[in-house]
Amino acid sequence: MQQSSNPTPRIAVIGAGCSGLAAVKILTENGLTNLVCFEKSDRVGGNWVYTASESHSSVCETTHIISSKWLSHYSDFPMPADYPDYPSHSQVLAYFEDYARQFDLNRYIRFQTEVTRAEKTGNEQWQLHLGDGTTEIFDFLLVANGHHSTPRHPAWKEQFAGRYLHSHSFKHNRDFAGKRVLVVGAGNSGCDCAVESSRVAERVDISVRSPQYIIPKFFLGKATDTFAASMLWLPRKVQDWLHTLSIRIQVGRYRYYGLPEPDFPPTRSHPTVNSEMLEKIRHGKVHPRPGISRVAGNTVHFNDGSASEYDVLIAATGYKMRFPFFDKSLIDWEDATNVPLYLRVFHPEHPSLFFIGLIQPQGSVWPLSEAQARAVARVIKGQLVLPANWPALAHAEGDAVEREFLKSPRHAVEVHYLPYLHKLKKLG
Repeated sequence: MQQSSNPTPRIAVIGAGCSGLAAVKILTENGLTNLVCFEKSDRVGGNWVYTASESHSSVCETTHIISSKWLSHYSDFPMPADYPDYPSHSQVLAYFEDYARQFDLNRYIRFQTEVTRAEKTGNEQWQLHLGDGTTEIFDFLLVANGHHSTPRHPAWKEQFAGRYLHSHSFKHNRDFAGKRVLVVGAGNSGCDCAVESSRVAERVDISVRSPQYIIPKFFLGKATDTFAASMLWLPRKVQDWLHTLSIRIQVGRYRYYGLPEPDFPPTRSHPTVNSEMLEKIRHGKVHPRPGISRVAGNTVHFNDGSASEYDVLIAATGYKMRFPFFDKSLIDWEDATNVPLYLRVFHPEHPSLFFIGLIQPQGSVWPLSEAQARAVARVIKGQLVLPANWPALAHAEGDAVEREFLKSPRHAVEVHYLPYLHKLKKLG
């Protein structure tokens, strides 16, 4: 693993969202202040900067976080005491803005500056090509551009004759009043779109191809994730049993709602956290349908042989991990189910390149990004030397994630929150 022979190495961070801010804060407090964070928009917050029109952000007008405020904060900057258990997108953005002000991070951020291309030089440095036509050289590159901005579209997108949109473009429900709406996918975005549309639409169906755990936000009067966190010290098999039991108490059987029953433990997939979805189904406001076999005009044919007509189709079909500034011959994980990174940070072929926040935790990403950045700072300063075989460990870790979680691009960067955090902290 490369460390800098330069006492003041030049460091670039791409993105000033939650992970980029954590990286800037941790690096600078470790004395690594020869740093520039490139942010293509005019403010911090990344995905949490809501706009009424389509943009890089995937949040909609009514978005709230799905991990509670008790477990969704930086280690030395708790969320305000008057925030609700699950803050809104505007409250989350205000939190990030306050964090940047508190630690004077904006001085390191170059706003409205897009990195259009990042190329590795022969001596493991990085040449960044910027939107204004200039180039700059850096000793180390931290990538924190997020992975929820490039929609993954279904193959039959062009066959639908009605209005088609990806959940990324769903900003509010007003356009769907009186419409027949089909939402495809029962992840967090899909359930949000279905619930919000059902308030105004004539009818809302949701196509669920494979089983999905849909979990209410509260259990025994507490935020569900705090209940789950209290069991993390237990062996995984015991955790799985208790998780399954608690879901059975909260929900019963998913088949009672017309949904496919999961045949895998809750910890093997990314859960959908939504308190309204199951209620909307039982109230007849949202109607589960099976996977789609084909689309022709306004008619959608399902795998059980049934078919229905729709005015609007909302594809909540996930996102691609895209790095538009890298040539695909360097890094291309858009459709990958295996992402070889040691500790989900260190690339086996590029020792001066680090990924911050390229994870899908069963919990909040921000504290994990902070811990990742702390490890990177120690590597750059030469205080931490990774194992000699860390490139091989990176590939082994990618294989392990592929085995441990359901094999799909959606789970390629999944991590178990507390065990992963403990691995990072063990680095010292």
